[in-house]
Amino acid sequence: MHPGGPGYGCLMTVLTRLLAMLVISVVIGVLTAALALPFVGLVGKTSRAAAEATAMLPKELAPEPLAQQSRVLDRHGKVLARFYDEYRVTVPLKKVAPVMREAIVAIEDSRFYDHGAVDLQGTLRAFMANRRHGETVQGGSTLTQQLVKLMRLNRADTEEERRAVTAQTYERKFRELRYALALERHHSKDWILQRYLNLAYFGDGAYGVEAAARHYFSRHAADLTLRQAATLAGLVKNPSGYAPTTHPRRAQHRRNVVLNRMAELGKVSAKRADAAQRRGLGLHVKPVPRGCVASYAPWFCSYVREYLLHDKALGESRAERLHLLRTGGLTVRTTLDRRMQRAADRAVRQHVRPTDRAIGALAMVEPRTGKVRAIAQSRPMGGDTKKGETFINYVVPPRYGDSNGFQAGSTFKVFVLAAAIKQGIPLTTKIKAPPEVKIPVSRFRGCDGHLRSDAVWNPHNSTGSGVFNLYTGTRTSVNTFFAKLELRTGLCQPYRLAKQMGIRLTDPDNQQVPSFTLGVVATNPLAMAGAYATFAARGVHCEPRPVTSVRDRHGKVLERVRKDCDRVLKRAEADAVNQVLRGLQLPGGFGYQAGIALDQPSAAKTGTTDKHRAVWFMGYTPNLVTASMIAGANRQGHWVSLNGQVLAGQYVNAAHGSTTAGPMWYDAMKVVQRWLPDAHFHQPDPTLVEGVRPRGEQSVTADRAADQESEAAGRPDR
Repeated sequence: MHPGGPGYGCLMTVLTRLLAMLVISVVIGVLTAALALPFVGLVGKTSRAAAEATAMLPKELAPEPLAQQSRVLDRHGKVLARFYDEYRVTVPLKKVAPVMREAIVAIEDSRFYDHGAVDLQGTLRAFMANRRHGETVQGGSTLTQQLVKLMRLNRADTEEERRAVTAQTYERKFRELRYALALERHHSKDWILQRYLNLAYFGDGAYGVEAAARHYFSRHAADLTLRQAATLAGLVKNPSGYAPTTHPRRAQHRRNVVLNRMAELGKVSAKRADAAQRRGLGLHVKPVPRGCVASYAPWFCSYVREYLLHDKALGESRAERLHLLRTGGLTVRTTLDRRMQRAADRAVRQHVRPTDRAIGALAMVEPRTGKVRAIAQSRPMGGDTKKGETFINYVVPPRYGDSNGFQAGSTFKVFVLAAAIKQGIPLTTKIKAPPEVKIPVSRFRGCDGHLRSDAVWNPHNSTGSGVFNLYTGTRTSVNTFFAKLELRTGLCQPYRLAKQMGIRLTDPDNQQVPSFTLGVVATNPLAMAGAYATFAARGVHCEPRPVTSVRDRHGKVLERVRKDCDRVLKRAEADAVNQVLRGLQLPGGFGYQAGIALDQPSAAKTGTTDKHRAVWFMGYTPNLVTASMIAGANRQGHWVSLNGQVLAGQYVNAAHGSTTAGPMWYDAMKVVQRWLPDAHFHQPDPTLVEGVRPRGEQSVTADRAADQESEAAGRPDR
């Protein structure tokens, strides 16, 4: 036949196809020989050689549990955050829409239910179809072979291992064929399809069909429509190249290829496929949740994460715990109260802005259980420092948040007050407190006897002096009063009480010092809330905890975090502290004067550090303790004075605990108090505590005299 003759072109086409089929047959023959398996074994039938070959397969072929995201829930069961390496929600095949199953099989392996590990007919068909269209419209490898590749990639830990899994070599192909044969022998077709749909990557960080359905269409895989299913089925070949969020035209073209193939196979009518092709993608994208940054309570979430990574019940090492948290499909039930968290966040935003030269923080802890109900801070989570963002959690202890903490000022005076009550010093004890005192350090007793020092401690009051008792000296927070009271109690017991109440004290040589009562030790809002919860709980300290239980993917309890509580004070002693601190919220007290007393009974203690770098308001009801702190800090995290700063648009002339941190506490608590059960503080037992005021008495003659003497010299510290 002449090359230019009319039948020459047709002849060449036939010869080309025959040659292609011959080449494929030769290649398959080589693969078959290399595998040393009977040909029939590869196409789904069994033989003794196939059984022997299966027995020789590496044990690593055994399917491992798919990595699943761990869910973190608030106290009411609402999702707070998800932790994962791969955003995946595993579902059984029955919870995948039939049209989705048909779409993936149609485009990836239309004879999936008819062949064995290798589909010779499908391979030839795919080759010819792709050649006809000029692009890859049908896959040559079976779904089982693809699953093998996905499983190997899923368990590859290093880049070198990942390269080996994707290398274009005969060795890799032979290994995958062996694995595919084993899967076909030991698992049903439905099992293979189910695992494939749960393991495949669909782009945009979504692994598995359920995660993809939620991400792209905001619905479950069980509810996917034809065009949605076709869109997802088209993605697995090239998730980034066909990504509908970044390449919508490519995605739509690929979707239409899937629809045409389904129509060709009779899975849908041509009319229905055409109608679907005329429509857009219909995306309803829901961002893939990414850890704590996406959480409505990012700082509580961060605290939970670090808390779990310190829990040895979840693994021997931090790396093991992190792996379990990211891949184990855990369900973590936390103590977070969403309503309280919102109130805390709102209060912080109202008083300190992210870019202010300050950090505002709140921590809420439930007495008698240690359950942390909310934590909030003014600086958002993130890496943009110009917007005030940070990844440092300033509210929690250093092991959970990387912050070194803040001095707590006069809020530490309660530890000296509690020690005095514990030692039997009457609450009516009068002490003269001049504007300043000079006390040799050697006069103070520590746990190992009198301190050895030639130094002289010289505390002073900002503006106040006079004669005070334990009620008025605490209510007006007089420094020189507590310096003299600390001489009577010694340093050891206040130090030990603070430690027993959860304050991290590890350096007695530098922390067990006369200025301990003025709060020179660095701490954090959560630890302080836990410490004050000891008084609200009538002397029982419970370690703050954000988690109540951890369950595995099957619902089995891995860890039940029970309360860790110890009695630190007798009930009467704690009741006496509460009665004294109630004075700050009653007429004459700083809280009352600042207009931040609650409808419910409350107690409080203020704190202002040296140079006004941090101010505190430790306020509580019998049911909830809230620590409020505002600390001066520039963008680099260096501490600065709050005086002269602008906070939330308001100029601060002189920062104090009652007037600066107190209103932030009040704005949160005035909302929260409606959800707290009605409760009252207990009257101290006068047979166990000397100098107890009668119930309901707001002041006594000695107090009035002390107030008058103080006012003659000026206002005391706040």
